[in-house]
Amino acid sequence: TRAAAEHYKIPLLHHDFPLKMHNWSLAAAIIARYMQDKISPQAAEDYRRAVFANQNSIASKEDLQNFTRHYFQTHGREMPFVVDPTGQFAREVQADYQLGERVGLTQTPTIFVVTPKHWVQVTDVSQLYQTIDTALAETPEVAASKMRHPAKKVQR
Repeated sequence: TRAAAEHYKIPLLHHDFPLKMHNWSLAAAIIARYMQDKISPQAAEDYRRAVFANQNSIASKEDLQNFTRHYFQTHGREMPFVVDPTGQFAREVQADYQLGERVGLTQTPTIFVVTPKHWVQVTDVSQLYQTIDTALAETPEVAASKMRHPAKKVQR
């Protein structure tokens, strides 16, 4: 998704939606917010991907703590003793969760392509570029801009 946002030069908004069935997912989202704020957005994205890829081996908050400690060590960083001392990151994650509930999320990851007039949920990541192309073509101000300044078609 980040590559698509960079390719099209469009904003990428990331929201956390920790699933209640994973009793450790809220803590993972808070840690990712810490990394996003204190290290880099890319570090947070890499951590989220690693947690997602290893979720079958994370069954508890203790498993997550051990996974995260190892993750920090293997990435040349020291894990902070307290990740969220003021509760700022927990509040941000909670606000994202409430947004997800309002729009009816039931699974993660979920990708939406949003235009000023509508939104499309992308359920097959291989269709992301085509979905963005379609959304851009259906957005009159973008289509008019492309007619004035045609760009080369990029092969994917």
